[in-house]
Amino acid sequence: MFTSAVIPDRLQRSLKVTFLGMGVNALLACGKLVAGVMGHSHALVADSVESLADIISSLIVWRGLVVASKPADEDHPYGHGKAEPIAAAVIATVLLIAAAGIALRSIEEALGPHHGPEPFTLAVLLAVIGLKEFMFRFAKSEARAVESAVVETDAWHHRADAITSLAAAIGITISLIGGPAFAMADDLAAIVAAGIIAWNGWRLLRPALEELMDATPDPQLTSRIRDIASGVPSVVAVEKCFARRMGYHLFVDMHVHVDPLMTVQDSHTLAHLVKDTIREQMPHVYDVLIHIEPSGPPRKRDGNQSGAIPEHRH
Repeated sequence: MFTSAVIPDRLQRSLKVTFLGMGVNALLACGKLVAGVMGHSHALVADSVESLADIISSLIVWRGLVVASKPADEDHPYGHGKAEPIAAAVIATVLLIAAAGIALRSIEEALGPHHGPEPFTLAVLLAVIGLKEFMFRFAKSEARAVESAVVETDAWHHRADAITSLAAAIGITISLIGGPAFAMADDLAAIVAAGIIAWNGWRLLRPALEELMDATPDPQLTSRIRDIASGVPSVVAVEKCFARRMGYHLFVDMHVHVDPLMTVQDSHTLAHLVKDTIREQMPHVYDVLIHIEPSGPPRKRDGNQSGAIPEHRH
């Protein structure tokens, strides 16, 4: 069973990553914006915009995690887990919007007069790349530990920021080496960075939408659930097994075949045994809805056929 003690720990770890990312992004956004304006680097200014988008994303992650951790209530009997994929979808959309804005701005700047970037902007970007790559690895590790799609989405924001900074650094390097004739390289780097951000946004949007549409999770999960149910004594077969995600939790529906002579009471007890066994072995399975089916055609009961199952203690 998914104990209440696990939920606060998961929420605490997720929020720690989120708030740390917000602090880092706030400092970097300000630093890159100032350096970009003073150093005449449109790529660095574009990079600061991406960091500002990350701050907005982190705020969305924070609210999504808090809402998703709320227990089920009368209005939401299945819980609030869908808040996580909703937050992930919003973050991915923010990435796509930020990418479009950066691309349009960079194209506009590339077509007009351009002042080459200052050398110190390259040093700023190199420091940013190292810090953002560290944040990506840390956040992704925590996301996998707590099995949170929205935290992993936020982690990829750090990687996207590192990539855009790398693109900007390459553009600035070319501009510095090539001189005024290559000043446009800074803007072209920003356009490339925008394309990378857009690709990451779409890549993150798809799984969030799939979860919102109750797409089937990893087939290995349903296969394991089926195997656990099939191993319970008195279960003849498992005909159907469907699972859907609700944030961290899984909700399962299955059809279990039993002896057609089994009594209603015994089949009810067996259904609880199957449900409890699955939840004991897979703690993130929140609930299992079981439909009992007779195995084969009905048979006439005699005095020796009871269809009883071993006693199970709840």
